[in-house]
Amino acid sequence: MTRYVLAGDIGGTKTLLQLAAVESAAIDVVDVVLQKSYASADHRELGAIVQAFLHDAHFGKKIAAACFAVAGPVIGGRARLTNLPWQVDAEDIARRFAIPQVELINDFAAVGLGLERLSRDDLLTLQEGRRQQHGVRAAIGAGTGLGVTFLTWSGGRYIAHASEGGHADFAAANELQHRLLHHLRKRHGHVSCERVLSGPGLIAVYEFLCADDGRTCEIDVRSEHAAAQIAGLAKRDADSSAARALDLFVDVYGAYAGSLALITLASGGIYIAGGIAPKISAHLSDGRFLNAFLDKGRYAELLSKMPVHVVMNAEVGLIGAAAEAALFLA
Repeated sequence: MTRYVLAGDIGGTKTLLQLAAVESAAIDVVDVVLQKSYASADHRELGAIVQAFLHDAHFGKKIAAACFAVAGPVIGGRARLTNLPWQVDAEDIARRFAIPQVELINDFAAVGLGLERLSRDDLLTLQEGRRQQHGVRAAIGAGTGLGVTFLTWSGGRYIAHASEGGHADFAAANELQHRLLHHLRKRHGHVSCERVLSGPGLIAVYEFLCADDGRTCEIDVRSEHAAAQIAGLAKRDADSSAARALDLFVDVYGAYAGSLALITLASGGIYIAGGIAPKISAHLSDGRFLNAFLDKGRYAELLSKMPVHVVMNAEVGLIGAAAEAALFLA
């Protein structure tokens, strides 16, 4: 029997929704019926996007289950999004759209669940390592914010654990990073890793380095495209401050990924996901990221045995949310 699930990846920048068909005899196979992307800020709340999506789909059949991956902590089936003025309530969505089972999960927990369904072509390997079967996996990803999750094997499958690790303290590793930390502390008070490892973080790093270089920023840092412009200038070597900003960003990214690998003992691999990683994959794979990842003194050898991959499939969170929704049909 064919049943239908609704999956969503709700981010600060965009919301991806997917309607999928699932056969009762093979719930691990999800066939996409319709998928659309919406600008999150153009809508007052998630329900408005779901309503528009179902209207666009001209879908009259019953939806058996839904899972929405949201960028923020989920408590009691409710979530307040970190980078959007939205509150999402699973019971409200279930009632409004007559969906029997609705689950909210952390967006990076969904990324973790989606890893199982990726192919080798979806990954860029930075370090082969020696993957341990059923070993702990960890994922980190910079985008509008900074997501962190880890997965443990239990009951024949990986279980994703939600986290707000992106809001852990930023730890400066050298003199330049200490100056950056001091600069950001004057602006924000508490300086989390997300203040550096995110689109807004890259902009903040660029602003700091322009001032450090005694020059005016060449781009409008208030533009919604500023982070992409900084990365573009760095790739073309057209702006020395942009190049330094991307180098510093990659250094911090690698160092934090290495810390996460040690905290979780991720023998099953570290996965670098999020919206930024595929766009700067050349910089992540040139050795700089891995040098920072391994720069852990006595534990460099341990880290050298852990697989490290960049997730090139931007829809991994949506894939994970669909997989989670399908589990309701088991």
